[in-house]
Amino acid sequence: MNTSTLVQKIWNFCNTLRDDGVGYGDYLEQLTSLLFLKLAHEYSQPPHSRELPIPKKYGWATLRDKTGANLETHYLDILQKLGEKPGVLGAIFFKAQNKIHDPAKLSRLVQMIDAENWLSVEIDVKGEMYEGLLRKNAEDTKSGAGQYFTPRPLIQAMVECVRPEPDRTIADPACGTGGFFLGAYDWLTRKGTRLDKKQQKFLKHQTFFGNEIVASTRRLCLMNLFLHNIGDLDGEPTVERADALISEPKQKVDYVLANPPFGKKSSMTITNEDGEEDRDALTYERQDFWQTTSNKQLNFLQHIVSMLKVTGQAAVMLPDNVLFEGGAGEKIRRKLLETCDVHTLLRLPTGIFYAQGVKANVLFFDAKPTDGKVHTKGVWIYDLRTNKHFTLKTKPLRREDLQEFVEAYKPENRNKRKESERFKHFDYQSLVARDKASLDIFWLKDDSLDDLDNLPAPDILAQEIIDHLEAALLSFREVSAALPRSKTN
Repeated sequence: MNTSTLVQKIWNFCNTLRDDGVGYGDYLEQLTSLLFLKLAHEYSQPPHSRELPIPKKYGWATLRDKTGANLETHYLDILQKLGEKPGVLGAIFFKAQNKIHDPAKLSRLVQMIDAENWLSVEIDVKGEMYEGLLRKNAEDTKSGAGQYFTPRPLIQAMVECVRPEPDRTIADPACGTGGFFLGAYDWLTRKGTRLDKKQQKFLKHQTFFGNEIVASTRRLCLMNLFLHNIGDLDGEPTVERADALISEPKQKVDYVLANPPFGKKSSMTITNEDGEEDRDALTYERQDFWQTTSNKQLNFLQHIVSMLKVTGQAAVMLPDNVLFEGGAGEKIRRKLLETCDVHTLLRLPTGIFYAQGVKANVLFFDAKPTDGKVHTKGVWIYDLRTNKHFTLKTKPLRREDLQEFVEAYKPENRNKRKESERFKHFDYQSLVARDKASLDIFWLKDDSLDDLDNLPAPDILAQEIIDHLEAALLSFREVSAALPRSKTN
């Protein structure tokens, strides 16, 4: 079965389930659990004959032999028992639930998965199928899954700029469904690249390390990696289900590629003595942080610096407020410019994210020794926002839209960069002399302000208005959340 046929078959059944109120996210969870069991079953058969930590009574064959209420009850039992196991197995099934409450449709899904020999399907086909479902899930705005899905063309461009090398470690402290890992994997296995057996083993088992605090998203990430030949069924997960900001990193890595969660404040829900819920700001007390703050993005930025080896490199997506915020933000920016080589900033257009109201940037920087010297000589800023118009449906961001930036970046030799209309260099002294050391720098004229006869298409203009309003609402919510709450009797 070719890629398009398999993908269409999987999607068609998902559409059938949506008629019963089962969304892409719930469908993905069931597909992940069942597909994992089927793959484990295939690995246990000749010629592989691998011994895997799945008790026979919870194996794939037991699902195949049941129907009706017996199938539903047994499936629930499998999810619960396997979720208590260690390693990747327990991580995949941790807190997994059955969201398909029609036993007939559950049976049909089991039969559909059973009909394929998944080990005979090429890695690219399985991976493309799963990535396609993740993309569909991100488009389902009700699920909120878009926050975990970074546009793949953007990931590809970021990876092509950083150019990770074999036998190097790559981390993402908020890895979502694993998009950056797969982007790096595609780069390391691109056409014309030859890895020896040692490098292939390192790539499969020792390259990628991440954190994902949401159990269901971590499950999707682990399955996504496995279907792309990263990790193993009976191994230990390299994606931890933990808040990366809680403590100092356990190991230093060569590269960090990340899109940390947006939303200015870190907070948690607490219940008081009267049973009333309230939200309390989280402040991470870290000795290795330059500043203590409840701003989530500033904490992630500090954490990413702490993750890098002295020779490490980072490409990190950050919202606009990180570029200009005062107080702790200013102090962290000044420290970052001083201690690291912050060399490139890519200003991203609006309309490219599933979460609306996002104004973001990609910051590229290299770690440097702690020697008291100022390591940033200057920052090159590429403006891909002014007079650029995108929407997810009618004009999505494509890889070719980023080609000019990648070429200007000069990944093979950054010393050969040249200024252009959209690419400007700002030296260190001029940056730190700016109010609050702000990196929120524009120089291009917005043509739409003067040329009313050549406005963007109505759908693009409408989306940009929505994005601006969403961004404003997000700021108001953050201000509101920070205000003291009045008590009522």
